[in-house]
Amino acid sequence: MCDCPFCDPDEIVLENSLAYAKYDLYPVSLGHMLIISKRHASSWFDLTLEEQSAVVALADAAKEMLDQKYSPDGYNVGINCGVAAGQTVMHVHLHLIPRYTGDVPNPRGGIRAVIAAKQSY
Repeated sequence: MCDCPFCDPDEIVLENSLAYAKYDLYPVSLGHMLIISKRHASSWFDLTLEEQSAVVALADAAKEMLDQKYSPDGYNVGINCGVAAGQTVMHVHLHLIPRYTGDVPNPRGGIRAVIAAKQSY
């Protein structure tokens, strides 16, 4: 029996043959979704090219859905690979994070904010 929370999915919002999407249980913004490979793999780099393509295709479909449902002003897209990068569930998943004008005082640098001193440049 696997204790991985992503190997026994629930509340699937979208899916294709190799990946599925669900809302993040701890969202950083309204509509924050996870795109998750159906096969257990720890890292993006452990996926086959076909699996990577399926994840990207599903991220595109999820974006379309979120655009219609929430009308965000932008998106952050990211994958944490390894503990040093902040990965806490060792099953690869892509974060699709809708962004809204004014949700932070200064969004400049976006994903660079994972290392706060590098956000502004």
